[in-house]
Amino acid sequence: MVLAARLRPVVRPVCSCCTAASRHSLPRYVPARRFIHAPPRTPDFAFAFDIDGVLVRASTPLPRAHAALSYLQRRRIPFILLTNGGGKGERERVAELSRKLDVLLDTGMFVQSHTPFAELDEYKDEPVLIVGGEGDNCRRVAEGYGFTTAITPADIFVAAPHMWPFSTPFLDYYRAFARPLPKPLYIPPTSSSSPSPSQPPSRETHLSLTAMLVFNDPRDWGLDLHVLLDALLSHAGILGTFSPRNNDAALPNRGYQQDAQPALFFSNPDLWWAAAWHLPRLGQGGFREALEGVWAAATGGEKAGVSLHKKVWGKPWRETYLFAEKRLAAHRAMLLGQQGVAGVRNLAPLRKVYMVGDNPESDIRGANMYESPHGTEWRSLLVKTGVYQDGTTPSYTPTTIVEDVEAAVQWAVKDAGWEDGVSD
Repeated sequence: MVLAARLRPVVRPVCSCCTAASRHSLPRYVPARRFIHAPPRTPDFAFAFDIDGVLVRASTPLPRAHAALSYLQRRRIPFILLTNGGGKGERERVAELSRKLDVLLDTGMFVQSHTPFAELDEYKDEPVLIVGGEGDNCRRVAEGYGFTTAITPADIFVAAPHMWPFSTPFLDYYRAFARPLPKPLYIPPTSSSSPSPSQPPSRETHLSLTAMLVFNDPRDWGLDLHVLLDALLSHAGILGTFSPRNNDAALPNRGYQQDAQPALFFSNPDLWWAAAWHLPRLGQGGFREALEGVWAAATGGEKAGVSLHKKVWGKPWRETYLFAEKRLAAHRAMLLGQQGVAGVRNLAPLRKVYMVGDNPESDIRGANMYESPHGTEWRSLLVKTGVYQDGTTPSYTPTTIVEDVEAAVQWAVKDAGWEDGVSD
């Protein structure tokens, strides 16, 4: 079955971002609001698609991505995009993907790795460190989520370039977007870098972080690692201090992270991601592993009974799938309600969700181990267009392995018994 063959052509210019093959064979997606009739039955299944390596690769749309998504929208089958990527606001990223894929999308059907950070209300009015991404894009995303005092490593570095001298070649770059710190860093008067005698360190007089949120892959690993390490070893999150509880064998975790240090969050556990280069590249998970290695070297690590307390979100972890299922249910109700489906307010829970991904460690593992509180079965479909190398044995076994996203949709539609469910 070829999905594109079932679509009714509409005489409109095709978006220039489509592939050469798509320009000659694929009709343009027509928004569902132009259909006034309801489908004969309500789909009891839906999709969650990874983006990088499934729909696009290095920002270039993959072949058949447009056809697959357009098919689902024409058939009124709900789907969301569930990605461990990020670094931009949801609205900006959705507009970019809509243009590239030539498919109408909205933020209600889109979950980035850091989207759940928007629910960290307890830190919204506190100083938080925003790590990763290009320039201060992630800071602006955080402010859009409601964080009122969002600080970046660039702000800290520009305020005290001597704190990490190996980044001084990038000082002009950081100055272009750094902001003044809300409070000064603590520098003891005995330090050669202290401009003047300093007050004793306190949260009232010096910068103190309450949380550190890694939004996206860091660009300057050395600087970001050191700022995070300084805060993790500090007293009460006051940068420039060193906690007297560190390495105290009488305390839990040998005293490390036992002195009101900031909470640490990662949004993406992926070690690898599919970029333009023919081999996968290190992702945010690689940065986290580097921090854990430095932490172990500095504290003694697990051999000394010391752990790094942190929270990791993103696929494959349960919290992200819970959030995604909630977002998918809301989108499904809105979508079917707009289309006049009878009884939409009393929709039965989804029977199946098909997770289509390219990364066995995140997409496949997450779908395999997730247990829905609503009894929904999540099935994992592994495509060959991204991280997974064809011919190798995936680290986590998917429900099935298919060539690409269109083949994944074909397989799932048949599996769900929906092949002939809706006719134009």
